[in-house]
Amino acid sequence: MGMKERVAYFNGEIVPESEVLVPFRDRSFKYGDGVFDAARTFGGQIFKLGEHIERLFDSLNYVGIDPGLSPKEITQLSEEVSERNLPLLKPNSDHWVSQRISRGVNIPEGDIQDCSEPNVIIECTPLPLKARAPFYRDGIEVFFPSIRRTPPDCFSPNVKVHQYLNLILADLEVRSHSPGAWAILLDTRGFLAEGMGSNLFLVKEGVLFTPKAEYVLEGISRKTVIELAEKMDIEVIENDLTPADAYRADEAFITSTSFCICPVRSFNTKLVPHDAITGPTTQRLTDAFAKNVNFDFVSQYMVHLKEG
Repeated sequence: MGMKERVAYFNGEIVPESEVLVPFRDRSFKYGDGVFDAARTFGGQIFKLGEHIERLFDSLNYVGIDPGLSPKEITQLSEEVSERNLPLLKPNSDHWVSQRISRGVNIPEGDIQDCSEPNVIIECTPLPLKARAPFYRDGIEVFFPSIRRTPPDCFSPNVKVHQYLNLILADLEVRSHSPGAWAILLDTRGFLAEGMGSNLFLVKEGVLFTPKAEYVLEGISRKTVIELAEKMDIEVIENDLTPADAYRADEAFITSTSFCICPVRSFNTKLVPHDAITGPTTQRLTDAFAKNVNFDFVSQYMVHLKEG
């Protein structure tokens, strides 16, 4: 008989997901005291896993957590967990491959910093292809919430931690305008920053603009797009950008691990002026991204529109 349940790595063993039980005193649950990263597969192959693991260890070093495993070991375990879960994927599907590491479990009657060894989880989650497919057909409705992004002088935006409330509250706010809306937060200076697990790009007269790296997570898909643009002789400018710049853009798109590249339809209900949902520069970069990963990710999303 085949597998009926996904498996995950949990503190030294690969076990069924139902056996991954984290104590309620785990510091990640209590305080958000944990880090994570997530790659995705294309046709079952993990994309840029090495870069994701490198970023994971940068986050671990920033918060001072030793997972007790080397980058090579976590890479190998991530590959194994992904491979073992592939048979459970539905047709035309892929998954995230995530690493989640908490500082550990608080010891009762101990000091607040007294805790067990870190809890280490490596797991796979199917990509929400059906739920997000309309974004590729219609474009993403972006809203700028009133909540501002945590400033880099308080906490580095390049550290991926489990404390996501800043982004979650912004997301909840914009979804009150439209259930499918996407939040792009401004920084505390009033410039465009980023969204939940996503970066923003604007296109004006064929030039690509994106917020400065020091104020946003330097997403791996963001880096990939910049590298592709440079190879294609598309000028890329990292700069402080305002909502007015977004309103004046000829095209816009969002990058993320799951989306890769997805076109933006509007900002605060103001439509991006290009006639097509995906403008010409966005389309060129989308085609180049698909060629780079050897996979038509847009078609993978769009096929799920037929499921009803």
